[in-house]
Amino acid sequence: MTRTLLSARRNPLLIAALAAGFCHTVSTAHADWTHYRGPTSSGVSAEKLPAIPKDGPKQIWKASVGTGTSSVTVSGEHVFTMGNTGGKDVVWCFDAKTGSVVWKHEYPLDLDKRMFEGGTAATPTVDGSRVYTVSHQGDLFCLDAATGKPAWYKHYQKDFGGKRPQWGFAGSPTVEGNLVLLDVGGPGASTVALDKATGSVVWKSGDDPAGYASPVVATLGGKKTVVMLKASHLVGLDLKDGKELWRGEWKTSYDVNAATPVVVGDKVFVSSGYGSGCGLFEVAGGGASERWRNKNLKEHINSPAVFQGHIYGFDGQAGSGGVLTCLDFASGAVKWQEKTVAGGSLVLADGKLICLTEKGELAIGEASPGGFKPLAREQVLGKRCWVQPTYANGRVFCRNNDGDLVALEMK
Repeated sequence: MTRTLLSARRNPLLIAALAAGFCHTVSTAHADWTHYRGPTSSGVSAEKLPAIPKDGPKQIWKASVGTGTSSVTVSGEHVFTMGNTGGKDVVWCFDAKTGSVVWKHEYPLDLDKRMFEGGTAATPTVDGSRVYTVSHQGDLFCLDAATGKPAWYKHYQKDFGGKRPQWGFAGSPTVEGNLVLLDVGGPGASTVALDKATGSVVWKSGDDPAGYASPVVATLGGKKTVVMLKASHLVGLDLKDGKELWRGEWKTSYDVNAATPVVVGDKVFVSSGYGSGCGLFEVAGGGASERWRNKNLKEHINSPAVFQGHIYGFDGQAGSGGVLTCLDFASGAVKWQEKTVAGGSLVLADGKLICLTEKGELAIGEASPGGFKPLAREQVLGKRCWVQPTYANGRVFCRNNDGDLVALEMK
């Protein structure tokens, strides 16, 4: 049954024209991973995978980057991530081949350890010569990608009246054209678009409390849209001016809407934990209609990926284990669950699932509705891993919450 969500006048639901099949132009030989969730914000890379060694990828370097759940971004031969150590947030830039430190930028900040390790949550975003980072308190830096020197700085709470969510700001900056898009959660400034070169405000929109997901940009219903998963609503905004195009209610216990939505064509897939489940919305005629909703995939923190008409993700709460699950995209029906791949997160490259379990096992297998057939499995980290892996330029990067980062060569 189709349920029309809300009206044309409201603001956009946009999440990735990007998603899985998915159509930004990315080199199939090598592809950078410049945003959280990859070059198209979909968790999918167009890069080919080399033949996978039977004993798994080989570790080429390891680093300690500080506490947090920031993932890894890659631009050329530079690797970026964040962590908290010694009462400071640290933004790191490493040489991708050797693991040597190219630069680091640090500033005082508390760890904020509450019921989990704490530390940094957002992932650095790379755009050409700039890197954009956000702390759990809302420190927004634009850094020079070559040197780490700040170009400009803003603060979500002090500059925009942003209200910090219970678990801190976690959405990563999204760069689209000349804009950097942010989930700030302030009155009249729920979503903020800044000039990426200067940090000046281009537009501010809405009053929704911030969620924990990252903005996604896609063309939906014929409009370039910013898709935002806020504390209790999915919202679509016009990219050019922030005007609300549509919205739909999506409530989760404790307002933990954390998994970034996935956009395929004019459809947006949403999932959240605490028993909420998942749903598919279609944007047309100035509104968003719910096509289906069920509890077959309850993504708590990390986001699923879509490939060839199927959704792949982890059903269950972080910290309590989850089950690798495949759903039919059109209907939401379960195709299979793989209990031996428990908890964690995944990305997708060359038709392969690259999974990092909560206990630090890397599991690679075909993305197929016929079941999970592992091509390689190996223990690459210890302790708790809530961090999405990254695949770029023939390497897999895996990290745990305590800040152990490993680089694995796929060749």
